[in-house]
Amino acid sequence: MSENIEVDLLISNAAEIITCTGEGMSGIEVLKNTSLAIANGKIIGIGLEQELSKKFDIENTQIIDATGKVVAPGFVDCHTHLVFNGTRVEEYSAKLTGDNPEKLKELGITTGPNRTIELTRDASIEDLFQQSKRRMLSMLNYGITTIESKSGYGLTTESEIKILEVGRRLDRETPVDVLNTFLGAHGFPKGMEKNEYLSIIINEMIPEVGKRNLAEFCDAWCDEGYYTADESKQILEAALQYGMKPKLHADAYSYIGGSDLAVEMNMVSVDHLNYTPVEVMERLAQSKVTGVLMPALDFAVGHKRPFDARKMLDTGMEIALATDLCPACYTESMQFVINLACRLYKFTVEEAIKAATYGGARALNLNDRGVIEIGKLADLQIWDIPTYKHIAYELGTNIVETVIKDGRVVVSR
Repeated sequence: MSENIEVDLLISNAAEIITCTGEGMSGIEVLKNTSLAIANGKIIGIGLEQELSKKFDIENTQIIDATGKVVAPGFVDCHTHLVFNGTRVEEYSAKLTGDNPEKLKELGITTGPNRTIELTRDASIEDLFQQSKRRMLSMLNYGITTIESKSGYGLTTESEIKILEVGRRLDRETPVDVLNTFLGAHGFPKGMEKNEYLSIIINEMIPEVGKRNLAEFCDAWCDEGYYTADESKQILEAALQYGMKPKLHADAYSYIGGSDLAVEMNMVSVDHLNYTPVEVMERLAQSKVTGVLMPALDFAVGHKRPFDARKMLDTGMEIALATDLCPACYTESMQFVINLACRLYKFTVEEAIKAATYGGARALNLNDRGVIEIGKLADLQIWDIPTYKHIAYELGTNIVETVIKDGRVVVSR
């Protein structure tokens, strides 16, 4: 007997539905020849179509035939630098045959983050919005329905605020959910002592970001040549007073205690982890701090010490995969990240899918998405492949046919 609940959208007869609700990082749970009922932006029914049609009112329902296809949660990209101006393509191209700083100087090419900082500071808020929106809509086409966006390419209060305001506008004016992270501690402005800038971050930037409610999270780069663990702690404790939850770039190029600080402060996530000792991995696993790994960044920069994902997974750490979209790592595709994770970092296909969905949600402290379960947000993607394992097998292919955000079809390819 029907409950008279009207279904807005029915995804019918999927060959496989990947729920990502099983135990551990490999527990994706695969439902065969199953349908999904969606109403008011949420999943309300999972089962055989004939059972759902008896339970709910589907007379005026939009139906998507997913026969022979795979349904998965929308990807949650939990580490990006989405808002920036320009590119560093000249630098990237020059370094392909070997890092030669003198050659770059002769060509008049500003290198590193300073190049992006200069360009981003000079850009209008409208230019930043339009560039970032193009990137973001491309990410949506690749199945990413939630994005974390960090500041950090301004390093002045005015510029950092501008970047975060663009993130808020993207969240309001596009289908994608955009969560902001304040990352004023991404480096140091040229010509300023670190202690002076640290004081500006704590006493000027954080209060202004907090007063305007522009960021869900605060991050810092804890690494040799950047911020110490103690300095990072000062920054993150100041941000906590304004409701910003702590995250951290740590152990990317050295181990100076950043991942230990993540355990101590029970952070939402700790990201990079190239130099993290095994004993700290074990402590991260026990404390349930999500480790965010970015295979495309290691690939793009030719990292001398790629992270050891297999050890982290084997210790029981909760892992997320992210694109790290930024001028040094220009990818908009989580599928490419999964390709790299499986081939170069020994993820199983199941672990990679769960890290890019459930893991990403955990790294953003979100419990309403990243899985397919009754009551959760209907943030979904339909893959035009016969079985989920093709996501690791097909290299450079966009397998996404349909993207659904909050129960509404936003991409149909």
